[in-house]
Amino acid sequence: MSSPDRTEDRRTFLKAAALAAATAVAARGTRPAQAAPQPPLSRMGDGVTWDKAPCRFCGTGCHVQVGTRGGRVVAIAGDPQAEVNKGLLCVKGYHVGLALYGADRLTTPLLRVDGKQVPISWERAISIMADRVELDPAGFAFYGSGQWTIPEGYAAQKFMKGGLANNHIDPNARLCMASAVTGFLSVYGVDEPAGTYTDLDKADVIILWGNNPAEMHPVLFSRVIDRRSRGEKVTIIDIGTRRTRSTAHADHYLEFQPHTDLAIANGIAQQLLANGTWDKDFVEAHCNFRKSGEKPDLNGVESSFQEYAALVAEYTPERVEELSGVPADDIRMLGRLFGRRDLKITSLWCMGMNQHTRGTDINRLVHAVHLLSGHFGKPGDAPTSLTGQPSACGTAREVGTLAHLLPGGRLVANDEHRKQAEELWNLPAGRINPKPGAHTVEMFSLWSKPKADGGSIHTIYVQVTNPGQTLPNRHLLLDPGVKDPDKFLIVSDVYPTATTAVADLVLPAAMWVEKNGMYGNSERRTQQWFRQVLPPGQARDDCWQTIALAHELHRRGMPGMKDKDGRFLFEMKDEAGRVVPVWDWAHYYDLNVDRVLFEEYRTFTRLKHKDLAPYDEYVRSRGLRWPVVQQADGTWRETQFRFAEFDDPYVEKGKGFQFYHSVTKDDRALIWFADYRPPPESPDEQYPLWLCTGRVLEHWHSGTMTRRVPQLRDAMPQAYLEMHRADAAKLGIQNGELVTLESRRGSIDLPVWLDGRGRPPQGSVFVPFFDERLLVNRVTLHEHCPISKQPDYKKCAVRVRRKVV
Repeated sequence: MSSPDRTEDRRTFLKAAALAAATAVAARGTRPAQAAPQPPLSRMGDGVTWDKAPCRFCGTGCHVQVGTRGGRVVAIAGDPQAEVNKGLLCVKGYHVGLALYGADRLTTPLLRVDGKQVPISWERAISIMADRVELDPAGFAFYGSGQWTIPEGYAAQKFMKGGLANNHIDPNARLCMASAVTGFLSVYGVDEPAGTYTDLDKADVIILWGNNPAEMHPVLFSRVIDRRSRGEKVTIIDIGTRRTRSTAHADHYLEFQPHTDLAIANGIAQQLLANGTWDKDFVEAHCNFRKSGEKPDLNGVESSFQEYAALVAEYTPERVEELSGVPADDIRMLGRLFGRRDLKITSLWCMGMNQHTRGTDINRLVHAVHLLSGHFGKPGDAPTSLTGQPSACGTAREVGTLAHLLPGGRLVANDEHRKQAEELWNLPAGRINPKPGAHTVEMFSLWSKPKADGGSIHTIYVQVTNPGQTLPNRHLLLDPGVKDPDKFLIVSDVYPTATTAVADLVLPAAMWVEKNGMYGNSERRTQQWFRQVLPPGQARDDCWQTIALAHELHRRGMPGMKDKDGRFLFEMKDEAGRVVPVWDWAHYYDLNVDRVLFEEYRTFTRLKHKDLAPYDEYVRSRGLRWPVVQQADGTWRETQFRFAEFDDPYVEKGKGFQFYHSVTKDDRALIWFADYRPPPESPDEQYPLWLCTGRVLEHWHSGTMTRRVPQLRDAMPQAYLEMHRADAAKLGIQNGELVTLESRRGSIDLPVWLDGRGRPPQGSVFVPFFDERLLVNRVTLHEHCPISKQPDYKKCAVRVRRKVV
């Protein structure tokens, strides 16, 4: 397996490996003809085949070259042809191939019988799943993730909303980027960033709003640091609640009290207006004003510039300092920077703003600062959210696997949108349910309650995620003993997890290059790869599982599994017009199911100008950023900068900027005001400390994959508690000592790390959530943003005490 610390020989190898075209095809996946590959100058020996794939981990979307031999992945290299990462990978990316080969891979279906999980056949597993659906289709729920491939998510979406007429489908992306979605929607009328990673190459100032890209998105952060090494001046401002590795590179560190980022954003706006440095021409031509109402919702209340100015006037630097702890002079500094037209400013954020009980509002306010100052729509001027999963954008947001969405930005509650989806899916009129389904926290709450107490969901089918580790306030939603014995949990995964441990039926899944796939990354880039090795044992694709379940229900006569012409919902034909039984695993790869599903899904994408190119264009590329529009000569052109006339083909000539999906239907974006309000839980005498949770460089999310990679596991073997030395001294706690972390909801025992990578301020502690043996989500709060329904993992009240032995 290649690693980042090889010698010059490895650099020579990387350059040669980049010459290899994407040509290797695994068993029976079809692809367009391509040029023969150039053999890489490899020391791996003969017989290594190279192909492309996006990395399996975060939302950056780095491309890797995958080397296979003898049916195994034997080498990984960064892909120099990929614009996203230009040949560079992070420590997780260089080891991604090893994530396939943990000793405890799941290889056969398992059914809980008399308290024990015992092997069963796939035929019996699919039959049991169909039984659960037939028990009450309205009480069956599907829980996926931003790790679903685009075709997997699309198949699940069509099965639930188009087949069962049931909207109880949600991804774990609800836990990580739902507030970014509601922020974009309420400001621009359409989701996802207007800019791209190019903004990182052009910005003069980069502001980190509560995120740590040096560890969470290191390849992107390296683009900024590399600019400095070339002599470019790039100012980095870290606005955070604890010092991190990103802080070490920052020119300014602004430490704020948890939850008070709203006050900071309003303070910047106040300074722009007080100094007369807001972009009057841009605002008058392209913006309207909105404010949050008494009852928080997506639409808010119409406002005016005069009212907005009066509302933000209260957020003077001195008042913001009083609320947030950030010195008034630093608020003035931010105001001066945003007031300058000679600078380009990019804001970056991730979980700090999104996992927030005011998540939608803080997203709105950061967009407002960029719009008010005119720092929008030019390369380097952008408000940009980053995602944590490889296809949170492509699958959760664009395919619409959230409980209230339909593909392509449509809403289940919108009559016209349901009609469009029914026509595209060839369904009888009225098939799609107009009522949004249960969001993630609500879904597991309804499942964990007895039916007599309102627990209307009887079965949850989980694919590619680990809610047993990642749900907030886990005891309330998923702990053994909470569940009604009549409830049933189905989990498809690659390894044993905290979720499979409590599952009634466990299904072994294929992973990454063991199947065909497509992802959509944080900059609207859609990426494709082919299966390159076979999965172990009886592990099978998640997409096949969904189609097999649908067909079993079709065989049993369930009406929803037919379209209005009586055909199976997932009927697929080969080039000769013959139906291919893709529900039969032996025939699943007789044609490219991904291509069929993607071409069908592509017809949904034009409503919101999220146009996608034909499947084969992605085969030939390292991804394309939508909207992808066909040119007069037949070629397909991607779009970097949305809403800007110089690049977006949908902006009318002469408009300069055009927010063509605006909430107010007049091509204008909305500048929002939202007041600061205290969080639902704060430290007190009984629980005197703030708790923040998050990730570390070596591990990804719940560690299901990365903890199976020896190099990553050994580099960061377990979770820990960071705390300030003064707090530790007050409690008599030494570095490395085992302590109990306790909230009103639960407790865990873990070691203390003083003066580690992160430095929380006095009165605050931090715990990463990757370690399944130390489930910090027994402690966290399940309160969520009322609009996005995204929980707040970043702040709750806790206490720390020495472990009593």
